[in-house]
Amino acid sequence: MSAGRWLLRAASLAAALGLWQLLTSLDVNLWLRFEQFPTVGEVASAFADRVGTGPYWQDLGHSLRRIGLGFVLAAVLGVAVGTAVARSRWAADLLGPLVEVVRPVPAIALVPVAILLLPTNEQGIVFITFAAAFFPVAVSTRHAVRALTPVWEEAVLTMGGERARVLFSVVLPGALPGIFGGLSVGIGVSWICVISAEMISGEYGVGYRTWQDYTVVDYPGVFVGMTTIGALGWLTSTAVELLGRRATAWLPRPAASTGGRAAAPRTAVPRKEPVA
Repeated sequence: MSAGRWLLRAASLAAALGLWQLLTSLDVNLWLRFEQFPTVGEVASAFADRVGTGPYWQDLGHSLRRIGLGFVLAAVLGVAVGTAVARSRWAADLLGPLVEVVRPVPAIALVPVAILLLPTNEQGIVFITFAAAFFPVAVSTRHAVRALTPVWEEAVLTMGGERARVLFSVVLPGALPGIFGGLSVGIGVSWICVISAEMISGEYGVGYRTWQDYTVVDYPGVFVGMTTIGALGWLTSTAVELLGRRATAWLPRPAASTGGRAAAPRTAVPRKEPVA
């Protein structure tokens, strides 16, 4: 990314923070009421105080562990179920209806189910996180696998490749862009649901601490929690995106922008596909 784009992004954040500081410091009370909003300086001071304490990092560790466990389970099972439903008539008939019936149910609405089924709140929060990410991954994988051209699979089978070779050499690599699209959506939804679950039934975590700050009317602390959640969500989403780019580095990339000028066409050189 160019330096100009970095500067533009930094300027947009600075402008938003400046507007926030202006509205709160002047106690603007029109249709929106900013007189009770903490200023940017108050939130920054509270954030500096929290970062130097052990409970802040303890909450951070609990939330990251819950996200890590739930998201990894959702990624593995989501890819497996999505691939099976797309490639097997039996799996489509057995698992497809279950996925479609449960998928519209918000993951946070499964909190009572988690409390009834699982012995501890910790396992329940991980389950909620898993449920939030599982369906975007499974559905994206299913669509990505079904969208693959059958020519690739037929070529491998014609050359004597087995079904397992087709799966791991053609199907999964070809579906990677769609799979990582589902993973990117899933990690964002996971953060929404893990924070909500921590607010409802957690004992530690960023969501739990944010709700506790709200109950004691510590509004700067609430915004510290919101800022932490936003930063964690951005970092994990960026990590998934970078991993996806690394895993799909073999795909052709769109040409970079040339400042409004049309890029000169390049002669396509036929590539010889590797024989699996």
